[in-house]
Amino acid sequence: MSSKAANLRIQLQGIIASGGSHKDQAEKYRSTLENILKESNTDLVECLQTFIEAIVNENVSLVISRQILTEISTHLMKLPDDVSKAVSHYMLEKVQPRVISFEEQVASIRQHLADIYERNQMWREAAVVLVGIPLETGQKQYTVDYKLETYLKIARLYLENDDPVQAEAFINRASLLQAESRNEQLQIYYKVCYARVLDYRRKFIEAAQRYNELSYRSIVHDDERMTALRNALVCTVLASAGQQRSRMLATLFKDERCQQLPAVAILEKMYLERIIRRSELRDFEALLQPHQKASTLDGSTILDRAVIEHNLLSASKLYNNISFEELGALLEIVPSKAEKIASQMITEGRMNGYIDQIDSIVHFETRETLPQWDKQIQSLCYQVNSIIESISKHHPEWMLKVMDEQMVS
Repeated sequence: MSSKAANLRIQLQGIIASGGSHKDQAEKYRSTLENILKESNTDLVECLQTFIEAIVNENVSLVISRQILTEISTHLMKLPDDVSKAVSHYMLEKVQPRVISFEEQVASIRQHLADIYERNQMWREAAVVLVGIPLETGQKQYTVDYKLETYLKIARLYLENDDPVQAEAFINRASLLQAESRNEQLQIYYKVCYARVLDYRRKFIEAAQRYNELSYRSIVHDDERMTALRNALVCTVLASAGQQRSRMLATLFKDERCQQLPAVAILEKMYLERIIRRSELRDFEALLQPHQKASTLDGSTILDRAVIEHNLLSASKLYNNISFEELGALLEIVPSKAEKIASQMITEGRMNGYIDQIDSIVHFETRETLPQWDKQIQSLCYQVNSIIESISKHHPEWMLKVMDEQMVS
């Protein structure tokens, strides 16, 4: 221990021994703290640690300890990161045996430490520090907004650390709180984090729906809304082929804003069910984030798999049947892989057809469109009749007038 720290310890013992009112003692500790903060960085850490050790001692009134620790927390935010980090960890260690008594101060220090780690891109360390705040189990009653914001921050930090599993665990905790919050900014923050978690977890169609919803929120800045729309488009393209993706493609294709996006050519081809060649994907690949470039179990990328499935569905609209050899050439993959993907899509109900393994042929089945159209027209007529009946019930005089005018004309 340095001579300065030793002298400080004697001084602090003198404050305890001198007694006096809480107010007098608190003022003496504040004066001592102000003097410590004037020290150079080499002595500052040790002196602050000595001061903290004395303050959390059970001989010091809890009221005074809390007040002074709160003031230390405020000062730490103004100190260099290396000094602040060392002192913060020391404080957490020293108050741990009495952590219930210092919950508010501990939460403040943990938030500050997380900010330091985040500035240094130490995402996991920042998340772990925040997880240590007893949001649900402590004696202190935290507000809904504070808990929601903290859970969302933890989820975001785990995403930055490429750990979507942990991120999802904390976004699920946040989802239980977001309905209770009236803070619109936090609601948006939740939706962004939730969409990103779905994106990282490869639940692309759900992510696309969330991103698309965000792109319409007026509270979101125009640039961020376009980013959300672009993310919706990317996730839709990466999603497994099927009815859900077809509906999402239709929604995006009809959105005039998508014409401004660099991926509009791929969107158009997918919506119009045209074959997409590998050479056409270069520009689109540049839009992908690192986690979206991952490989699937068979070694192909997520994008490759999505485009192969799309091309297979497009082929089903062009051919009644096709051999594995020809299908492989069309999809730019080996025949055995083409057979496997076709079989999986048929089994999962995402494509209609069957496989003749003896002749090595895929047979495509198309649903009869006329019966479907008849049902839709029937439903529309029923709805129109319901509207007319409702108008007649509530505005009979107006209805009679309109009918008379039509009879005359």
